[in-house]
Amino acid sequence: MVKRVSLWDTGCPVARALDVIGDWWSLLIIRDAFDGVRRFGAFQAGLGIAKGMLATRLRDLTERGILETVPASDGSAYRDYVLTEKGRGLFLVIVALRQWGEDHLYRPDEPRSALIDTATGAPVARLDLRAPDGRSLGWRDTHVRKADGA
Repeated sequence: MVKRVSLWDTGCPVARALDVIGDWWSLLIIRDAFDGVRRFGAFQAGLGIAKGMLATRLRDLTERGILETVPASDGSAYRDYVLTEKGRGLFLVIVALRQWGEDHLYRPDEPRSALIDTATGAPVARLDLRAPDGRSLGWRDTHVRKADGA
């Protein structure tokens, strides 16, 4: 098995983020946490992930501050996994992945779930990157200024 190399010490924020959440199990756990899953058994049943793999991913996400454990909401001796503020900050990442998947990975006639605005019952609008003046920005409208000024 190939040992995973840490990307933490790179100067790239994308690489650092991937170091924390870059495997599919972690992203699916985070997705399920946004959908209200809180218990180990519920994550395991919903994802079909091996218990050892799930335990490792939950431990890593907890150690990295994405999830925290709290007393079970039902008063039992169990612990619930809940998103921290840092974890909740990944909501737009999950929505962006969802919208990209909807755009590129489904046939036009294929049924799919929908992300709904709870207040209105309407589908959520598409994510759109905007300049401070309100202009919509695409990848050709931006560039990265490296930390070293290049």
